[in-house]
Amino acid sequence: MYDVIIIGGGPAGLAAAVYAARYKLNALIISKEVGGAITGAHKVENWPGTKSISGMELMENFKQHVNNLGVEIKQEEVKEIKRSGNNFRINNEYETKTVILALGTQVRKLNVKGENEFLGKGISYCATCDAAFFRKKKVAVVGGGNSAAMAAILLTEFAEKVSVIYRGEKLRADPAVAEKVYSNPKIEVLHKANIVEIKGEKFVNSVVLDNGSSLELNGVFIEVGSVPSTALAKILGVNLDEQGYIQVDKAQKTNVEGVFAAGDITTNSNNLRQVITAAAEGAIAAESAYKFLKH
Repeated sequence: MYDVIIIGGGPAGLAAAVYAARYKLNALIISKEVGGAITGAHKVENWPGTKSISGMELMENFKQHVNNLGVEIKQEEVKEIKRSGNNFRINNEYETKTVILALGTQVRKLNVKGENEFLGKGISYCATCDAAFFRKKKVAVVGGGNSAAMAAILLTEFAEKVSVIYRGEKLRADPAVAEKVYSNPKIEVLHKANIVEIKGEKFVNSVVLDNGSSLELNGVFIEVGSVPSTALAKILGVNLDEQGYIQVDKAQKTNVEGVFAAGDITTNSNNLRQVITAAAEGAIAAESAYKFLKH
């Protein structure tokens, strides 16, 4: 019997494990993969105290910290979770008094030729993480929502030119944000256009559009949304918002007693979706689980 089982091995789940260990809880992490989406970042330069580190290295540090504290990590997929009296049973094998859901989100991909090949070599899903690596270069942002518009605005602080590629006739970002994009001399918006192929040698050097034209550039920032991994939350009856994110209070509690959630999967942290906010939510969730068990 565990005090807490953390489902998910990204920044939120690993941070939750660190704090669970500090609270002397008998904890277990179950995750098909360890590290989360940040492992795809070529470099991370906004983690306090570390000037520059790859996403993979940063998450390896998290993992080593968890291992040093004696928290076991089971690398397997959680396919089943159900109530067992006042407790929870996972994969019909592990029983726990509380659960922390830290499954994160999956970026929505374009699914075009070259996208996977050039991941970390010009392809990025996080302008906040990688914008600074494209100083004085030509880049494109794919998407028309707020996240794409904000990414384009951020990139103008570093890049020589930013092309926004959007399939619609007009950006669907909030009017004030869209106006900033259209009025910025560094940004060119290409409407009614889609990327069909990403080309390069060692790194990205161009993209082909569905109108037959091509753009020479050094980076492609894909901002077409993300998909929260909430199948398990639905099984437990956890409340989700309209976009499918888990609704939590300031203590990371869900509406289901004994179930907490942390990281990109939740409605907290002003939707910033960064390693630092995911880790913070994981720490809070672990403390809340401890308090729940204590009382």
